[in-house]
Amino acid sequence: MRFLFALLLVTFPLVSAIFAQSAAPTPGLNALPEVEFSRLSQRDPSPLGQKALAIHPEQWKHGETEHFIYHFVDSFVVTPLSVEAEFHYRVVAKELQREPPAGDTKSHIYIFQTIPDWKQFQGAAQLEPWTGGIHSQGSLFIQRSPGYTSGGNLLGHEIAHLILHRYYPDGIPCWLNEGFAQYVSKGARASYMRARNYNARPQSRAVEEEKLIPLAELMAMTSPPNDRVATFYDESERLVRFLAASDKTSFLSFLDALGRHQPFETALFQNYGNKFLTSAALEEKFRDYASQEFGTSVQQAAAR
Repeated sequence: MRFLFALLLVTFPLVSAIFAQSAAPTPGLNALPEVEFSRLSQRDPSPLGQKALAIHPEQWKHGETEHFIYHFVDSFVVTPLSVEAEFHYRVVAKELQREPPAGDTKSHIYIFQTIPDWKQFQGAAQLEPWTGGIHSQGSLFIQRSPGYTSGGNLLGHEIAHLILHRYYPDGIPCWLNEGFAQYVSKGARASYMRARNYNARPQSRAVEEEKLIPLAELMAMTSPPNDRVATFYDESERLVRFLAASDKTSFLSFLDALGRHQPFETALFQNYGNKFLTSAALEEKFRDYASQEFGTSVQQAAAR
């Protein structure tokens, strides 16, 4: 199963101790140690991994952290990325409030440093030309140039996909997968930057009411629609935010139910029956919230 992401929550109350474990290393001194390919603890089951390593095979180096295995070219590029990846892992795990799955495996992350190499991979993997990163079967393929300085949440978004795949290897609905990844990564990115003394806050974009995708149509989508990519991501993130802020415990149970392929209406009634008896009732309250600027009380919106 493949989920594409091409677009660059509630704010997490992360304590400073979490960030302290993620302090950026000094290149050359605390660089990610290299590991010979034959000595990596786990192999990548994704067939795209072989396609990636076949592009200039002589350039690839390898390394590991607690939760990830990295394939890279230069240590000064992978080292800060590995720090950020572990930070996002802890944030997402905290958000899900679950123990790691039994026999937890490490996810592989492939880092392309040049646009030509990334375009070659896009062609070999038959990706859409606008794809900025891809999660496939528990592995991540991403383009990051030396000197990368972006305030976007792409890495956190994809890390969320990797973790969701560990808990739900058979997949979850596309809107929920993408919406949760957007929701959690926006908060994680803001926390990551605030820990570095930036005045950062998660940004949740409102969706104009006339552009909203009907929920029945949104639920049926198996991939983001090419003609409404921005709306799909923004609306999915807003819906996850709305459900989580309405009742966090119910949302996590609802997520787990859909991860076990329970019908949407059944999962909604069992977890939100005291708030939304049907998807039509949910849609009525959500449409008002989705079109309002971030900061509106979701509890007030859900009560109306």
